[in-house]
Amino acid sequence: MNLQLYNKYSVALKQKYGEKIYKIPINLPISCPNRDGTCGIGGCVFCGEEGAGFENLPNQYSVSEQIVKNISYIGKRYGAKKFIAYFQNFTNTYMPLDKFKQYMEAALQPSIVELAISTRPDCIHENYLNILKNIADETGIQISIELGLQTANYHTLAKINRGHGLAEFLDAVLRIQKYGFDICTHLILNLPWDNEVDVIENAKILSALSISQVKLHALYVLENTLLGQWYQKEEFSMISVEDYIERVICFLEYLDPNIIVQRLIGRAPKEGTLFVNWDTSWWKIHNQIEEKMRLEGRYQGRLFNYVNGSSVQKFIQ
Repeated sequence: MNLQLYNKYSVALKQKYGEKIYKIPINLPISCPNRDGTCGIGGCVFCGEEGAGFENLPNQYSVSEQIVKNISYIGKRYGAKKFIAYFQNFTNTYMPLDKFKQYMEAALQPSIVELAISTRPDCIHENYLNILKNIADETGIQISIELGLQTANYHTLAKINRGHGLAEFLDAVLRIQKYGFDICTHLILNLPWDNEVDVIENAKILSALSISQVKLHALYVLENTLLGQWYQKEEFSMISVEDYIERVICFLEYLDPNIIVQRLIGRAPKEGTLFVNWDTSWWKIHNQIEEKMRLEGRYQGRLFNYVNGSSVQKFIQ
């Protein structure tokens, strides 16, 4: 029954590769243009010193060492034999081209079937895409690009000091699609400055662009960040977990049913945080989302009726 609710990533991977596939994170010693002054200082208001890689191995390990260590752990725990090398933390196309090529080639291990590169929309350039295309053509390995958008509301993007707007995301998507790579877009559905209209618009834009995949996050608040200062001063309030669940379901209803959903809510660090997932297990919230969808007869794509000239459909035979 769960398979009918939304286009689940784990199912799609098994259909694509014929067996269970697991992502292994790779942490590079890199930064972000929103930290070093290129497009901003201090990074996004919610981003801590470790970025998004709080569960990653230290970046002092080489790419090969991280792959070996992660495969040893994950492979034994889950019985997996094939993996996706996920360049996760910070901005993984923000480096000299020769260094980028070196890191990508270092991940070409026999058990790696795909390279997933997490980056920012303003860090997509065709020279990097050409390197990936050459690697894919020479080895047959699959390539996917994970773009952190967070929201399509460009007013909120400015508020969170994202360092780019919606236009950069549109440009990045159109450039990547020319190469045939899968695109996964990251969104935060409980940003305090967004409402349900913004959530719906997120789904519509991704659908209109024919994005391959989407990954949903719930905003968490770290100590020693600008967002943390705002939170402690009560300059904004977080929506309830019930409202987050409703936002996720509403988003899915407007989302093209062909788009693969990697995640409904993410894990977050427990230490050094002021707010994390409403003090509830992420898995419990995940299950509540699915249960509410079942009880209310809601599913991905139920309201996907707004593309291809929706207002003239009555004239089409």
